[in-house]
Amino acid sequence: MPKTARGDEPIQALLKEERKFPPPKAFAKRAIVTKPSVYSDAQRNPVRFWETQAKQLHWFKPWKKALEWKPPYAKWFVGGKLNVAYNCLDRHISGPRRTKAALVWEGEPGDSRVLTYWDLHREVSRFAAALKRHGVRKGDRITIYMPMVPELPIAMLACARIGAAHSVIFGGFSPEAVRERIHDAESSLVITADGGWRRGSIVPLKKNTDEALQGAPGVKTVIVLKRTGQPVDMVNGRDVWWDDFVKGAPARCPAEPMDSEDLLYLLYTSGSTGKPKGIIHIPDRRDRHPPVDLRPPRRGRLLVHRGHRLGDRALVYRLRAARERRDFGDVRGYA
Repeated sequence: MPKTARGDEPIQALLKEERKFPPPKAFAKRAIVTKPSVYSDAQRNPVRFWETQAKQLHWFKPWKKALEWKPPYAKWFVGGKLNVAYNCLDRHISGPRRTKAALVWEGEPGDSRVLTYWDLHREVSRFAAALKRHGVRKGDRITIYMPMVPELPIAMLACARIGAAHSVIFGGFSPEAVRERIHDAESSLVITADGGWRRGSIVPLKKNTDEALQGAPGVKTVIVLKRTGQPVDMVNGRDVWWDDFVKGAPARCPAEPMDSEDLLYLLYTSGSTGKPKGIIHIPDRRDRHPPVDLRPPRRGRLLVHRGHRLGDRALVYRLRAARERRDFGDVRGYA
């Protein structure tokens, strides 16, 4: 039996955790959910519980059946049509939240930006329109290999808006790791940057992308964001700068109604124990229930890269798709 560094105590003993860490009473009193019965309600009838959560979002078409359970497969909200990007942005821009900060960003060199819900909606719609103009359609797959900059969630939400699945790769991965994920996802388009700052050094993202694409002939387009400004090689007919790609695109792009079981994004395992495995994520029921309890003027802060599971769901989708009557303030990201 494996031993721990603390002596002869087996690892299995550490799996039993019975300590509790209750929140401060003042914090709990101001919580959005204050009734302990929420747990028993969910346990007593989980389908009805998640139906209640799902009704707080905008649906282009209501579902016919909440749960279709044929072990080991489960389908939620069968027949329903929605769009995650619409729920993250569109339903927030018709009221007072339109001018509130949706994203507060601070870069490693000290630069910063604040995007309101209206700003973010326009940027996402413009990039989505540019993708459609380029020929990207529902069901296509796009790989995103970028630093922690506002254009990263803009690209993610733009893909979701038009129904193109995205795969976000951690900005610190090597060309070999990037190549393997691009090839497995069967991406035809990659979004990257000339470079990105990480702990005081510049990560050569474009150079890594060029090396990765030597083994990925299926990629026909590479969109490059100018972030660090160092010289990079641009392949004629394949590579295009972000600003040139969106130039002339309208800041309007209708959200594509998506089936509740359609692919939203692919997220790959680290590959530390073998070949990385791509996990399919759909707009599932958990994205319809906020994981944090934020109220104005509080701000959520996320330091994890968006290539991590928490980066995709917690920062971009869960917080932005919160109940319409709530204001989650803004979310900080670093690069």
